[in-house]
Amino acid sequence: MKTFRIGGVHPSENKLSAGKAIETLTLPKQAVFPLSQHIGAPATAIVKKGDVVKVGTKIAEAGGFVSAPIFSSVSGKVNKVDTVIDASGYRKPAIFIDVDGDEWEETIDRSTELVKECSLTPEEIVAKIKEAGVVGMGGACFPTHVKLCPPPGCKAQCVIINAVECEPYLTADHRLMLEKPEQILVGVTLLMKAAKVNKAYIGIENNKPDAIKLMQEKAVAYPGIEIVPLKVKYPQGGEKQLIDAVIGRQVPAPLAIPINVGAVVQNVGTAYAVYEAVQKSKPLFERVVTVTGKSVKNPSNFLTRMGTPISQLIEAAGGMPEDTGKVIGGGPMMGKALANTEVPICKGSSGVLLMNDKEAARAEAQPCIRCAKCVGVCPMGLEPFLLATLSSYKEWERVEKEDIMSCIECGSCQFTCPSHRPMLDYIRLGKGTVGGIIRARNAKK
Repeated sequence: MKTFRIGGVHPSENKLSAGKAIETLTLPKQAVFPLSQHIGAPATAIVKKGDVVKVGTKIAEAGGFVSAPIFSSVSGKVNKVDTVIDASGYRKPAIFIDVDGDEWEETIDRSTELVKECSLTPEEIVAKIKEAGVVGMGGACFPTHVKLCPPPGCKAQCVIINAVECEPYLTADHRLMLEKPEQILVGVTLLMKAAKVNKAYIGIENNKPDAIKLMQEKAVAYPGIEIVPLKVKYPQGGEKQLIDAVIGRQVPAPLAIPINVGAVVQNVGTAYAVYEAVQKSKPLFERVVTVTGKSVKNPSNFLTRMGTPISQLIEAAGGMPEDTGKVIGGGPMMGKALANTEVPICKGSSGVLLMNDKEAARAEAQPCIRCAKCVGVCPMGLEPFLLATLSSYKEWERVEKEDIMSCIECGSCQFTCPSHRPMLDYIRLGKGTVGGIIRARNAKK
């Protein structure tokens, strides 16, 4: 069975909510929409206080080519355009809408009928995806239309769908495959047509045998789509690792991107969003979110409208356990601790993890013992101990030369460190600082 070649770790899976069917969460009383829900330029608000909106009304325009519009997930009245503390802990511009009912835009097809046929050209498909605000649903939130418009000299040869969901605890993608397999497959065919390729692979780790079996059965009716079972290994959901695992091609670091080896990588949730955008004229304003944790009363998967506060999901899963030590946006490896539970659900919100006191407690960092375990598990072939040490001493020029920008922030190094050194924390600091230096340098050119 296939997997990627360099590094990787095997954290406990803890897929506590894998057997829980997707439930539709009730509407919030107020929905909050940060204008930065994607990689690239923030969206620009096009509504003001007092404006009345419906479900599916565009409330913010894309701020550039690498950007995406934002749509209301509720009907009601705009309360204000202000700032909100988002998952990063910083205040960001946002639109606040007071909810009043659930009236949808008439252009959205709300029927459950599967629509397979599509007569649109590749360019028209890309335009619909762009207009619907679809971004990568795996967490990176890269605007989907940009990936479907390769730079000059690059040509796609295949589409690879990331259905790995290698992050511990999270099960949103797993449930989506079990409950919406054909919609996903139609979405994949649309991505194939948009990318002008005849081949697609859907990579699924073998801890989801029910999803593998079902998708293989359904894929028979969809020419060119192959289901690829993969060994369980983290971080196989990283696009460079997934490309290596599925088609055996390695994307050269640091400047190369998947299209340089002929691949267009999209998340399985993105494929579903593409289906809804193109076949149902439905903008991206809701997604499946896992709420889980060892002390959570009812670990669940909720179909959640964007802008819903995380506190509402926690209540729906049985409330905040008394022994909660941290609330994590995402999974335990790449997720980040949240400043408060009023943070709104956004396009990249795949999960909410409530870690108990025991799990959340960090062991005291000890001196490095030069074991090189962090080097052995790094999926990018870097030297994490060196990157972290250089960052701690603010040696920015040296840390750039050591290729810190190739780090995918998977946390494998910190996970495996016997001295409990906070390597990922320092590497994130170094990567953010070096990224800012590079942007400033390029701006002067």
